Amino acid sequence: YNPNRVMQGGVWDLLALPAFCCPAQQIQRVLVLGVGGGTVIKQLQRYIKPKTITGIELNKIHLFVARKYFGVKHPSIQLIKADATKWLKNYHGEPFDLIIDDLFGHHQGEAERVIKLNKQWSAILLQHIRCNGLLVVNFGSNNEMKNSALLAYKTFYNQFQSVLGLTLQQYENAIGVFSKENIDIKNMQLRFEQAANIKQHTLKKKIKYSTRLFK
Repeated sequence: YNPNRVMQGGVWDLLALPAFCCPAQQIQRVLVLGVGGGTVIKQLQRYIKPKTITGIELNKIHLFVARKYFGVKHPSIQLIKADATKWLKNYHGEPFDLIIDDLFGHHQGEAERVIKLNKQWSAILLQHIRCNGLLVVNFGSNNEMKNSALLAYKTFYNQFQSVLGLTLQQYENAIGVFSKENIDIKNMQLRFEQAANIKQHTLKKKIKYSTRLFK
């Protein structure tokens, strides 16, 4: 995270961008599964300003770096060291307006999701999202997103008004945006530009990303 650069052209930018699908003040409770260095949390805290952001991270070194070097410290932010899948399975609190699933690890030197978007995990995620909420998932590829239970099974797919895919040229990752309300891509971009105080129509020049509406 660099406070002097609004966006840096990384996958984390596409994880934060979907929050601007929603009108101002709608997103008040955020859950981030997989904190890493905390870039997404810092972006949301700066531009969305929700009442609470809860970040779940298994690696204590990541949490140390996020707090000490990236300044992920704010009264609205709570960082918890825990296994995110177990934590959410056992969670019985209020639902969230936005859940970001960025649960990645490494296998033989390659980054990969630590839990597949199967029926069980998809059901758990959706159980904790408000009726007008938003689910954002980092997939390893477009194929991984297309084959996920969220798209493959009508039980899940029919719960959404809109499904959006976001990709960057230099990354294989695909960011899935699953919304209980209609997504207007132009409004999403405009809201971000206004919040970040950058000129209109310059967002896609700063971050060369592609969009695809599945629904």
